[in-house]
Amino acid sequence: MKKILIANRGEIAVRIIRACREMGIETVAVYSEADKEALHTKLADEAICIGPAASSESYLDMERIISATIVSGADAIHPGFGFLSENSRFAELCEQCNITFIGPDSGTIARLGNKQEARNTMIAAGVPVIPGSQEAVYTAEEGKRLAEEIGYPIMIKAALGGGGKGMREVYTPEEFEAAFQMAQKETENAFHDNTMYLEHLVLHPRHIEFQILADRYGNVVHLGERDCSIQRNHQKLIEESPSPALSEDLRAKMGDAAVKAAMAAGYTNAGTIEFLLEPNGSFYFMEMNTRIQVEHPVTECVTGIDLIKAQIRIAAGEPLQFTQKDIHITGHAIECRINAENPEKNFRPSPGTIQDMYLPGGKGVRIDTAIYSGYTITPYYDSMIAKLIVWAHNRKEAIDKLRSALGEVIIEGIDTNVDYQYGIVTHPDFVNGTTDTDFIRRISL
Repeated sequence: MKKILIANRGEIAVRIIRACREMGIETVAVYSEADKEALHTKLADEAICIGPAASSESYLDMERIISATIVSGADAIHPGFGFLSENSRFAELCEQCNITFIGPDSGTIARLGNKQEARNTMIAAGVPVIPGSQEAVYTAEEGKRLAEEIGYPIMIKAALGGGGKGMREVYTPEEFEAAFQMAQKETENAFHDNTMYLEHLVLHPRHIEFQILADRYGNVVHLGERDCSIQRNHQKLIEESPSPALSEDLRAKMGDAAVKAAMAAGYTNAGTIEFLLEPNGSFYFMEMNTRIQVEHPVTECVTGIDLIKAQIRIAAGEPLQFTQKDIHITGHAIECRINAENPEKNFRPSPGTIQDMYLPGGKGVRIDTAIYSGYTITPYYDSMIAKLIVWAHNRKEAIDKLRSALGEVIIEGIDTNVDYQYGIVTHPDFVNGTTDTDFIRRISL
């Protein structure tokens, strides 16, 4: 590959551009009219405007992105995360236009993007799966009958969903119909699809995901786990590696299951196998993300492997440069998402111009961001504006370093969740490593 177009924006676009620069690969940035002054447009070798501020007319417009790729002469597209990163139709268009899509092939994305089909694939491969419906569910009547068979409490989910959309918890039969209709309506609005499925609701679980890499030659490795249990409305806030909840034996079992899952799917490139872990140590496959994750830096910190570069090399046809026995987890890393929002006003988004800013540094402190003094945060896109990642020799030192780094962050002109995140990392349950996915709902900060 000599030139890669990045079909994304913000910090992940900047992250990919930097990796390409280190590899001697030219980059093409695409941007909406609202992102004309965005950092990724300034760092790339070329920048092409692809439409108005609305994502549907720019970052989600497949034809415009393909046209920009062809016009620029780029060999490949890196989709980052979000937007078109898990869109099988977009990957298929790339294949038809002889453009390398840096990710799995379109067929794999389609199979794993349908959570119901992904569940069935894992069941056939012997990977533990949460008890649930094995067929698509389209009506509340059908769903209620299945819920009785599965057993309450129930989680209603969108088959083609993600990001917490189209999900409802149901604890009694009386709640089911209204919850199903609300979840299905949300699914139709978000994904233009009304396919639902049901799972038994696992109470007080931890959210544990395993990073995998797979090349075209059947080699698959996992790079350890990330604990993503600190969530609000199913949106991750803090991620760490390794998880304080896993013993070495459990880590090995879950890692083996992750590799088995990737092999069963015929997977290629970087992906993430997500599990729910019960307090008793039982774990269940939840879904597979067919893209790079927001929280990939914590894995990079503890393994020393650059995941973006690995993605590019795999897409270029190179075999993995290491085997499972070469993977060693060293130290502890924690990532904290910094969002432009006001937690005191129900997390209301806070667009505006950054008047002044200071971000921390030092040994073991990493900032992934695309903001700068004078940059205007627009209301059109996700509210995440930076990721603060720390690495230390052990978890206690990592928490201490994260507290110190959060205390140094200055971003003036907009509201952020920095103080809220500081409250989380100083809470006794977080410090003790005894959190679960209900943590945010239980506490008040």
